[in-house]
Amino acid sequence: MNYDEDCIFCKIGRKEIASAKVYEDSEVLAFLDVNPVTKGHTLVITKEHFSNFNEVPKNLINKVFQVAQTVSQAAIMELHATGVNILTNVNPSAGQSVMHFHVHVIPRYDNTDGFKLDFTPKAIGTRDMTNIATMIKKGL
Repeated sequence: MNYDEDCIFCKIGRKEIASAKVYEDSEVLAFLDVNPVTKGHTLVITKEHFSNFNEVPKNLINKVFQVAQTVSQAAIMELHATGVNILTNVNPSAGQSVMHFHVHVIPRYDNTDGFKLDFTPKAIGTRDMTNIATMIKKGL
């Protein structure tokens, strides 16, 4: 298995650093975030080191999101969350602060629970949208 000796999440996966674990198997670990944005904020990580979402093999991505779904369902049932945000960030410009792939499961309770995603629309013309779609398709 690939590890990064200095990575804090690799150290948590190897049990060199304690965590409030909520799930573990041979490939995936889920634990409470030490800097939670809401009650029950959980991180789901691969035990093997991958820098971000784009580097993880698809079968392992599926496993991580299956665990994230289970954690999400438990947060709604046991913590009485009224919703959940599930997200991952790729690279610092998108907010990734630990360069080890992880998924945030963020239980939501109401609009004043301290977490806010801002999806402010940007005006993009039809021609630009067509060009952007073409560029993305080219990379698939």
